[in-house]
Amino acid sequence: MRTPLIAGNWKMNTSVAEAVALVSAVQKELDDIDNVEKLVCPPFVSLKAVYELLTPSTIKIGAQNMHYEDKGAFTGEVSPLMIKDFCDYVIIGHSERRQYFNDDLYINKKLKSAIRYGINSILCIGEKPEENQSGKTIEVLDKQLEQAFIDIKDIDTVVIAYEPIWAIGTGLSASGEQANNIIEAIRQKIGCLYDNEVASATRILYGGSANAENITEFISQPEIDGALVGGASLKPELFISMVKQTSIIYKDVFK
Repeated sequence: MRTPLIAGNWKMNTSVAEAVALVSAVQKELDDIDNVEKLVCPPFVSLKAVYELLTPSTIKIGAQNMHYEDKGAFTGEVSPLMIKDFCDYVIIGHSERRQYFNDDLYINKKLKSAIRYGINSILCIGEKPEENQSGKTIEVLDKQLEQAFIDIKDIDTVVIAYEPIWAIGTGLSASGEQANNIIEAIRQKIGCLYDNEVASATRILYGGSANAENITEFISQPEIDGALVGGASLKPELFISMVKQTSIIYKDVFK
């Protein structure tokens, strides 16, 4: 059975003090849940403070992005060497990074860099509204996967997050059945790129207005292994609820 993952992407929110307060508010409730992997992804400036608070803890820490080079003249960027001591994960290819920062050009390099340094990756893929409406969702996702995994032989440390761009921050979301069907197609593509054993072992999350009200609908689906959560992860009671609901589903449904 694939271990479910609930990952909170805080985006460009929270000061250092607010980040510490947010983690403090969820830690006690989440530390004892052992059948769900929990992950928080604060802004870069808070990584060290959150790391110190969560040492030790069962809650893991992720960065929201990184450069693919170890060091150099890249003003404002953060290298894998700068995050690897604090982070278990890094988000790569989030739709906002693709849209605003041209990250489509660098995703393959970033994945290779994360793999080289033993940092788990959450690779985000997803289609734009017009691509969804014109029936090109699978075509777009297949191309994104092909480009991301060029010359990468081992994806054991890669989690995939399907995030339909039309559902991010809009309050809209795919239905559980729709998301499950698309994620099943993603898994089939991984089987083509690698093999069925790799595809079966790869965790694939849903992201796109996932919240405490709809998490059960997604987690109950056989192909969906968790959620990449945006706004709801900034509210302790909602993030706690999502993790607890996931834990219950996996105890009751996926025994």
